[in-house]
Amino acid sequence: MRIALVGNQNSGKTTLFNVLTGSNQKVGNWPGVTIERKMGIIRGTDFELIDLPGIYSLSPYSIEENISRRFLFEEKIDLILNVIDSTSIERSLYLTTQLLELDIPVMIALNMADIADKRGIKIDLKTLEERLDTTIMSISALKKTNVFNLIQTIKQRDYRKNHYKHIYDHHIESTIASLLGLLKSDHQRFLSVKLIERDMLFESLQTEETLRLISNLSTQYRRDMEQVIADERYRYIEHIRDEAVSARRDQLTTTDRLDALFLNRYLAIPIFVIIMFSVYYLAAGPVGGWTVELVDGLMSGFGNTMSGFLERVGASPWAVSLVVDGMIAGVGAILNFLPQLIILFLLISLLETTGYMARIAFFLDRVFQKVGLSGKSLIPFIIGSGCSVPAIMSARTINDETEKKMTILLTPFIPCSAKLPIITLFAGYFFEDHSGLASASLYFLAIFIILLSAYLMKNILFKGKTSSFILELPEYKLPSMTYVLYDVFQKAWAFIQRAGSVILMASLVVWFLISFSWDMTYGIPANDSMLAGIGNLFSWVFYPMLGELSWGATVSAFQGLVAKEQVVASMAIIAGYSDSTSEGLLIFGSSTFGFFTASSAYAFMVFNLFSAPCFGAIGAMRQELGTTKRMWKAVLFQTGIAWVLAVIVFQLGRLIEVILS
Repeated sequence: MRIALVGNQNSGKTTLFNVLTGSNQKVGNWPGVTIERKMGIIRGTDFELIDLPGIYSLSPYSIEENISRRFLFEEKIDLILNVIDSTSIERSLYLTTQLLELDIPVMIALNMADIADKRGIKIDLKTLEERLDTTIMSISALKKTNVFNLIQTIKQRDYRKNHYKHIYDHHIESTIASLLGLLKSDHQRFLSVKLIERDMLFESLQTEETLRLISNLSTQYRRDMEQVIADERYRYIEHIRDEAVSARRDQLTTTDRLDALFLNRYLAIPIFVIIMFSVYYLAAGPVGGWTVELVDGLMSGFGNTMSGFLERVGASPWAVSLVVDGMIAGVGAILNFLPQLIILFLLISLLETTGYMARIAFFLDRVFQKVGLSGKSLIPFIIGSGCSVPAIMSARTINDETEKKMTILLTPFIPCSAKLPIITLFAGYFFEDHSGLASASLYFLAIFIILLSAYLMKNILFKGKTSSFILELPEYKLPSMTYVLYDVFQKAWAFIQRAGSVILMASLVVWFLISFSWDMTYGIPANDSMLAGIGNLFSWVFYPMLGELSWGATVSAFQGLVAKEQVVASMAIIAGYSDSTSEGLLIFGSSTFGFFTASSAYAFMVFNLFSAPCFGAIGAMRQELGTTKRMWKAVLFQTGIAWVLAVIVFQLGRLIEVILS
């Protein structure tokens, strides 16, 4: 048995899916579309549950709606489980009325019943079932209330096989009845309504007779028939609401009170700044900094232990160096920052699950509209704080092509988890007393550059109107710590896997290049290595932002194309081959930074923040932009912006240092 889980966004659909399937689920993408596809097996059964994207109707106005409609039409589905928010029945039933017109049994899970009860919303289930002619069960997915009974009802197939008809006026119903006899396919009632609405996707079903019937109907109303059908649906829904739902309307909800503060026209932006500053201050400031020192001590101890063990078993010097200076130093330098990333992931997840981030997307839409973007772009920017790859892919849901291209170009500017180690390392050393402030400043610098770049692109390259942004604001909820911790674990584990694969391989390449000369001699000074030779060829590029010709900084920055974390891993390996009299880029053990000053360190952070992202993100840009040429333009644009900003920051910083001295 195959069951499709369908519902509005923020109806608790994902929570119910997780409760029903537990760990028996797999995640992928819908064919041809980079939007998450979840499938699982309902506990205690062999029933397959497919979680469709959150939608508001079966009219394909968005990618998600198109995916859902195609799936319901083209796949063999035995049951639709429609999740409805008990606190917003009127809004949810628009989709329900469309689902009931399909030739698929529909069962309704009336979710968030506990919240509705607290608000004094009373729902007459018997009346609601009779009016919709289907089985309805009141549940709370978050508290797992009545979920077992829901599973049993599905398992025993003890639900009504609805025969939902007659919600429109007699003229429309008469035309639908005539069209039913002319259509030779499944979902005849749904298709009849779509033909009346003049849905372009079903033009192939039109005949002279169907066109005649629809034309006669249109003549009677002298209005757009899609709007007529929508009005009829809402009229019917309002009638059901009046019969089956009663509510107290004399009190403000907690969400109303919080929105009065968080969406206040004067306070919303300052509150957002304070919250995001606090997030990065906690993750990259004193709290996170203490965890780096703790893990660094553990990794150093592990490296010393491994070195002693290998020497005792007779390993050659180069083998010891490979393991200790290559593998452990490279990967360990990245794992040092795992606790900080966990703090960042935890705080961002809490903001998302409470409903706050949706408010920011809504409020910032007014700001984004002025620079050529909309609140839709904020979603990729938020995802980008974790990883640029899924963030770039999520821009596919933006319908306006110009806005989508701009979002793809600008999303890598957001400080992702891979850039946090670079920011934390330099901020912690050069701005020790103000490391949190230095780290947070880069986040707000990224926002400023994104807005400025979008404004310039919109007025120079992509002239046109900005798309509208419609967003449902979910109720504020206490976060489910089970979900939050699972989300954090998934992101942290992905980071560890990356460190154990991409970072490890790149670190081994760096170790090999710095350990051998061009004539393959081992044990030579770092400045005579192949790595130094490569770095010296391009070090002039970084001179304007560093004030020195540094081959070490050069090759480390180039390693950022493999993975931004590799910048720190490369510097750690180079540090192991340097001393205070040579390059002295970074000695992790003695905290010596050689030539770097506060100005050059901040400039180096700025360059790595805005320069072209890792190969994975570049590949995602190639896929979403459509051509290799556009991808290279994006890479050159990002790297050019990064270089100019880094040079400006360094020169201004050096000027300030001279004035203060």
